[in-house]
Amino acid sequence: MSAPEKIVAEARTEFGKGAARRIRRDDKIPAVIYGHGNDPVHVILPGHQTMMALKHGGANALLALAIDGKEQLALTKDVQVDPIRRVIEHVDFVAVIRGEKVTVDVPIHVLGEAGPDTLVVNENTVVSVEAEATHIPEFFEVSVEGLPAGTQILAKDLDLPSGTTLLADEELLIVNVTEQMSAAALEAELEEAEADLGIEHDASDAEIADAQTEAKAEDAAQESGEASGSE
Repeated sequence: MSAPEKIVAEARTEFGKGAARRIRRDDKIPAVIYGHGNDPVHVILPGHQTMMALKHGGANALLALAIDGKEQLALTKDVQVDPIRRVIEHVDFVAVIRGEKVTVDVPIHVLGEAGPDTLVVNENTVVSVEAEATHIPEFFEVSVEGLPAGTQILAKDLDLPSGTTLLADEELLIVNVTEQMSAAALEAELEEAEADLGIEHDASDAEIADAQTEAKAEDAAQESGEASGSE
């Protein structure tokens, strides 16, 4: 993990929706820092610089916030983003100190292409670990290059850097390489599932034509019987 981005933060003194809107109009971001038994510290961060720092730092970005001339390491815990405008609306941080170990969920990046006729399923996209606050891995890489169907990569197979401890179950399935299902097998499985649910599949044109022919034959036989009885 690279050195934490240094950002000068302003103390936030106004609260409420109106104050938050004014902060965002000035291209700034309201934020709060929790942790170490202290009262929450409310701050205002520069918008563009903070956005770039969070983007560069990944899911567990660590920032060095200068608050009233003092530095506070802050680990990102939650980022609220406007769903339409895609701008950051608020950030929650946890205060940490150098050398302190923290629990984080680190993303899994799958690389490469598995063997022919296989399907790669990423069963878990993050894994829980303990690491020093200033040495949190941005992600773990898992290569599936050329792997055959039936291969499973577990949490214990991950290559963890020194100082990082796995907290997740060692047998947690991370990546599962399975045999790719053929179109015919998929169709058969869907029909079986529909049958189990009591859903009738659509009849083919040939099946409809056979049913119509059979119905006409039954009608003709019935009419013939009725005519014979009336004679």
